[in-house]
Amino acid sequence: MRVSLFITCLSDVFFPDVGQSVVEVLEKHGAEVDFPQDQTCCGQPAYNSGYHKEARETAKHMVNVFTDSEYVVSPSGSCVAMLRHYYPELLRDEPDWVERARNLAEKTYEFSEFLIRILKVEQVDANLRAHATYHHSCHMSRGLGIKEEPTTLLSQVKGLEMEELPYCQDCCGFGGTFATKMSTISEAMVDEKVKHIEATGANVLIGSDMGCLMNIGGRLRRTGKDIQVMHVAEVLARGGGK
Repeated sequence: MRVSLFITCLSDVFFPDVGQSVVEVLEKHGAEVDFPQDQTCCGQPAYNSGYHKEARETAKHMVNVFTDSEYVVSPSGSCVAMLRHYYPELLRDEPDWVERARNLAEKTYEFSEFLIRILKVEQVDANLRAHATYHHSCHMSRGLGIKEEPTTLLSQVKGLEMEELPYCQDCCGFGGTFATKMSTISEAMVDEKVKHIEATGANVLIGSDMGCLMNIGGRLRRTGKDIQVMHVAEVLARGGGK
């Protein structure tokens, strides 16, 4: 099985270890991973800001990049939602392109979704001694309907004690460009999220979208909270005595 890694901007620039962890886990479970060098941003910032012409050009570029891929896997539910739902919408008036966009959408998966639904992973062979809680991102849980997959995988990690996060599906306040357009509201939302995380007593916050992890992790650091932030792929890559 051949998998093309769609790394995403935030993983590439701020969370490179997440990309490496995704590759390690996929290869451990039998996938052959490649990395198309010409990939770029999914175009979501432009799309959300009303620059649909630019987003459409980006969508066409990405469709070309992944044309020959058997599967496309990404560690971001937000970016997968862009490819899966909004590329066909952006290209709906161009018959040839919209068909190609639909083909890309059908073979594009979020990381934990791919492990459960395609690779049928039942044993993760991971070990992390920690007291953790999980944040459900908006695009992933509501946009893609992916809720149980990451927590099912985490439940198999040896030594990992999971605590339910109060109001776990409330937005963290990032929301892409929302965090800059509505910074005061965004700050209040992430402060509320941090309070809920603290209430669990967890020393590790796990998530599946780098935007959320960057936003929450930044707030935890600025407020002096000793809580580590990890992507689910980083947890699943911790095998043996790690």
